[in-house]
Amino acid sequence: MTDEKARSLASKIVLPRFTLTEVCACDEPGATERVITPTGAESTGYFFRPSARPVAYSQTGSSYSYNLMPVVLDGAGAPWADANLYLLARIEGVLSPSMTTYHGIADDLAAFYRFLEEDGLDYKAFPRRRLLRPTYRYRAYLQQRIMAGEIAPTTARRRISTVIGFYRWLSAENVFVPDNPPWEEHDVYIQLNNDVGFRRSKVVVATDIGVRVPVQNDPYTGTIEDGGKLRPLPIDEQQHLLDSLLDLGNTEMTLLHIFALFTGARIQTALTLRARYFQSELPPAVKEFRLPVGPGTSIDTKNGKRMVLHIPAWLYEKLRIYAASPRATKRRIRAGSDTSDQYLFLSSRGVPMYSSKVDQNRFNDASTLRHEKHGQAVRQYIREFVIPAVCRRLGRSFYYRFHDLRASFGMNLTDHQLAIARSGKVTLHQVREFVKVRMGHESSATTDLYLQFRQHAAMVERVQQGYDQHLQHLINTVIDGEL
Repeated sequence: MTDEKARSLASKIVLPRFTLTEVCACDEPGATERVITPTGAESTGYFFRPSARPVAYSQTGSSYSYNLMPVVLDGAGAPWADANLYLLARIEGVLSPSMTTYHGIADDLAAFYRFLEEDGLDYKAFPRRRLLRPTYRYRAYLQQRIMAGEIAPTTARRRISTVIGFYRWLSAENVFVPDNPPWEEHDVYIQLNNDVGFRRSKVVVATDIGVRVPVQNDPYTGTIEDGGKLRPLPIDEQQHLLDSLLDLGNTEMTLLHIFALFTGARIQTALTLRARYFQSELPPAVKEFRLPVGPGTSIDTKNGKRMVLHIPAWLYEKLRIYAASPRATKRRIRAGSDTSDQYLFLSSRGVPMYSSKVDQNRFNDASTLRHEKHGQAVRQYIREFVIPAVCRRLGRSFYYRFHDLRASFGMNLTDHQLAIARSGKVTLHQVREFVKVRMGHESSATTDLYLQFRQHAAMVERVQQGYDQHLQHLINTVIDGEL
């Protein structure tokens, strides 16, 4: 695809600041004049003010104002009105909108519009023949891309789901009524189990344009399904990882890795820690520091869950020393506020490495950012420096993600507790509940994956060894017969 063609296709942009306004009379409260002077034409102007509609939620509390507002553009660079109204309606209907969610929706809608442009389709044209309707053609297009290996099945499923949501909104708002149905609907009954094994049925509305993605959990892949496929690092890899971090000498990255490895914290939790929690010395007899995280603490957790992290006393002391160090102080000053409520970990320029939910929901009229901070700097450092350093130490290929440190913590914790259980001091049920609480699992089924991980790994190794020996025996038999 040439650069000229790439520029002619639909895309998503992000506005650093957005306030919904409406045209008004010049004498109305809050009226602001805007003058437009087209090239070679006379100037014209109008007055506007922040929208006076009833406010369900806003980051300022007085108007619809948001940072990092996604906007879908068509191939000519003009806003796609219906898509952007849909995004705004979705955002307005949420008390605490996460713009990351709506960036994903905007990306999906831009991808859909690119398909329409490339095939010369009108998204409002629904002819009598089903396979000529844009929804059915888009589904077929996604299926072809899956077969060609160009997109993942989960991506295709998300994109078609976004398109379905968009058309449902258009219909509900009476934006347009299609001449023929965009899809056929039917009820599907699914079975759900809660944490105690109680089974119930739920009815969901499915369509005939949905992309089916069969899921098969394989317990023998060397990974654990805990908010994604995580790979617990073996002890020797953990040691080489820490040694490599120490050699690299980046204090913040080293402390972040150690914190995740010894508490099981996710990246959003580690990067939204506040300096105020690491100011006081612990009494000598205290073995660990219990840190509440989640809503009300200014520290983010997955799905906003309230839980407690257990930080070893020696690690708490390291973090306390760092929080009071000139290095950390200098970064807080560069961030513009050397206060105890500032993030514990900041970049060398004083920029947050993760935007907490509290900060995301606080409108900044001076912001120039066009993307949210979600730990990109950490992932880039891992990719460019840490992984190559560990590869050199190991003398082989090596790969990990920051989230794998959580799985490594879980396996370290599980191995230690199972050793205690084998001595008869605790039961397996107690081990299960202990690991579940420390990991913050909603379901015991996730905890069981950690308890079964070593057993599955050992089984795979035994089967592989037996299979290799069997093949070797067959090969030797054939070769001996030929000779």
